[in-house]
Amino acid sequence: MDMFLLAMLIAFAFWALKSKDQGQRIALLGSHLGQYQIEKNMEALTQGYLRALGESDPERREQIWGLLRSTEQSLCDQFNRFAAEFSRADEASARVSKLPFYLPFATRLFPSATFDLRKALALHARGIAHAAQAQDGEAPSPKARAFTMSAELFLMQHTCHWFCKSRTVASARMLARHQTSYEQLIASVAPDTRAAYCALVGR
Repeated sequence: MDMFLLAMLIAFAFWALKSKDQGQRIALLGSHLGQYQIEKNMEALTQGYLRALGESDPERREQIWGLLRSTEQSLCDQFNRFAAEFSRADEASARVSKLPFYLPFATRLFPSATFDLRKALALHARGIAHAAQAQDGEAPSPKARAFTMSAELFLMQHTCHWFCKSRTVASARMLARHQTSYEQLIASVAPDTRAAYCALVGR
């Protein structure tokens, strides 16, 4: 068989396997996320934080921070419910390859090089809840709380993209959308989240 034709067939088979696998992962995550308004609340918080930080009037700025508290709590509650529901997903379907690139059947061929998305979402839920409930003694200012909450949310988003695509794709998306590197995210979340996350994904 012509080597070029063989290479084309292998490339097509790889693409087909990749599309099918990633499609199933997106569908699985979407079937659970679709019941909640997590993304909508994330967008509202991100825009709200920017508005508060750009507000020059102290009184108006405090009003915005106060309004955002209810959005933070709503997001926290919804994500807790989402993580609890996803924890009942099939273990094999929730495995995520630690390889930086996509490889067909990687979660089955190299089970030791995987982590469990159910556990990742649980630790993200704890991190988001802690950021939302932080008191003044833990977060010196609303600005500091917003910084930590944003990092917790973006790292969670990175994990979801990693599950659906790959770590490399997730990191590239994070850099393109939020001008934040994967390393910056890990360094910016709360210490408890960082320790649990690094232990889970093997960093």
